[in-house]
Amino acid sequence: MKTNKLLTIALAVIMVIGLTTVPSVQAQDNPTAPLGGAPADGTVVSVDDFAYQLAYQRAFEVVLWSMPLITNYGFHRGAKAVGAEDNTILAYSGPATPLFEALTPNNATPYIISQANLKKGPVVLKIPAATDKASLFGQIVDHQFFTIGDIGPIGVDKGKGATLLITPPNFKGAIPDGYIEVKSGSFRIDFVFRSIPTPDGTDKDAYELAKKMQMYFLSEEPNPEPTKFIDPIGMRVPTLPRYDERWFEDLYAIINLENPQPRDKVMLGMLKTLGIEKGKPFNPDETTKKAMRQAAIDAYAYMQSEMAKVRDGELWWDSRRWRNVFFHDANKGFQWETDALLDYDTRATRPWFSATYFPSKVADKPPTMYIATLRDAKGDILKAGETYSLTVPKDVPIEQFWSLTIYDQATWAFIYSPEMRPGLSSRDKLIKNDDGSVTLYFGPEAPNGLESNWIPTAGKAPYAMFRFYGPTDAFYDKSFVLPDIELVK
Repeated sequence: MKTNKLLTIALAVIMVIGLTTVPSVQAQDNPTAPLGGAPADGTVVSVDDFAYQLAYQRAFEVVLWSMPLITNYGFHRGAKAVGAEDNTILAYSGPATPLFEALTPNNATPYIISQANLKKGPVVLKIPAATDKASLFGQIVDHQFFTIGDIGPIGVDKGKGATLLITPPNFKGAIPDGYIEVKSGSFRIDFVFRSIPTPDGTDKDAYELAKKMQMYFLSEEPNPEPTKFIDPIGMRVPTLPRYDERWFEDLYAIINLENPQPRDKVMLGMLKTLGIEKGKPFNPDETTKKAMRQAAIDAYAYMQSEMAKVRDGELWWDSRRWRNVFFHDANKGFQWETDALLDYDTRATRPWFSATYFPSKVADKPPTMYIATLRDAKGDILKAGETYSLTVPKDVPIEQFWSLTIYDQATWAFIYSPEMRPGLSSRDKLIKNDDGSVTLYFGPEAPNGLESNWIPTAGKAPYAMFRFYGPTDAFYDKSFVLPDIELVK
């Protein structure tokens, strides 16, 4: 790469003429010397290879900035891996298993996933109305993982069904009568919905509702082809970020399609020094590849360390270790952008490093709520090889159901195990305690006689997430308190 070659030549010249230390600067109280202009006497340049150092520094910051972009792009890679194209809908016939390799998904309700490239024109998406057996809930997002349309009881369809028209940036065309426009700031969009069974419904009911959806380009009207559906229930769907030089290959694919946003121009300048520029080939040299690989590894380690920290206002109950998964910015959203700055560091670790698909804004009383923890009741980080328990009280304040899901701290994804059981819910057949509560266990081996209440961890360090579907006021006013996780001795 030209920039790296110039830096290497410049460094070689400096070394040849013997400038291993910075030129001398006279004392600051000398009236004949300028105040500043060079480092102090005796300072030494700490870098031997400016080409590598520059690439590494730029790449590290770019990883943090692009966390939501890369996480989102993973869903496109995953969809293609199972044969999906634009407007193909992946509709799970049952809850996902560890084969759905994604950040903190749930295993209690079937997923619905799709994608499209709006460079080809607006997309029609027909959402069926909720029934007495199931309802849809989820988000349509742009390439930066910003929600452009919520679906469900508090979404654009209000749970009553709707015909949406998802339009590309700067679209000036007419919106057909009866269509609801969903404006996208990017060309690549996708969505993930859950088809949630009611207390009287089943996973089959949820799957049947999902199959009533339609998705096609507006240009196909009035006679669009039938929507193609794929059931990926037994397929491996790899969506997770790849913490090596492939991170930047994905980023190049994103940048090469999308229009630049003013807020991102500084980062796009950093990308240019790495050889990533819209409309130009990406052919990094070995020095740049090495720097990008190491930066991705180090940025991962940094974000892992940040996940162990609890931020002000993040705990749901002050007396417990459970954190609010919907911990949000000052605008009750997840962009972490104000008039003054874009806090891409917090945006990376809250929430996009460990989770996906958040609403455009957090409602006062969302229809589903999640809390999670890395720690047991004593405040210790949950460890691999240990067995833990959680006693769920009899009267959890919900209208639908609750679930506990366990993830791998290393990947924030489901844990592969022979049982392929990443979580349990109140819809499962569980052994209850005498008082009506339920004690759940997770660890390497099932407690004797309590296999039905056990989630296997297969040697992985666990991360626990508890979901409330249809939470009631007792949850929101915090009069209900979920116990902490206990280490089983």
